[in-house]
Amino acid sequence: MKKLFQIITFCLSAIIIPACAGKADTKFTNLSADEFERLIDDSEVQCVDVRTATEYSEEHIAGSLNINVLDQHFLDDAEKQLEHNRPVAVYCRSGRRSRNAAERLSERGYTVFNLDKGFEGWKDAGKNTEK
Repeated sequence: MKKLFQIITFCLSAIIIPACAGKADTKFTNLSADEFERLIDDSEVQCVDVRTATEYSEEHIAGSLNINVLDQHFLDDAEKQLEHNRPVAVYCRSGRRSRNAAERLSERGYTVFNLDKGFEGWKDAGKNTEK
């Protein structure tokens, strides 16, 4: 229960603070590698690699699901594999595809967080990966 409260507090902070700063309203939240790592450390958060299966098989963040945003069935696949009541953390190679995925998932009602500089930024920050 305490973990759930922390997630909700984090989610609300991520939404309210940028709004107070006068930033444009987005439907998802961009996170740095450090913020993303703290978020996905919580087992309630669903981490999704939106790159191709080939990219995923070469190297990825441990524990992440692979749902290719370029696949025409992306949203259908996401609906089958993800739970609406749990936050979703998405990433791709550089952040471009995951922003697309974050936008589309948030339109479907998911609470979404995007790894701002993607998997490359994750590795540049010295974060752990899995092959």
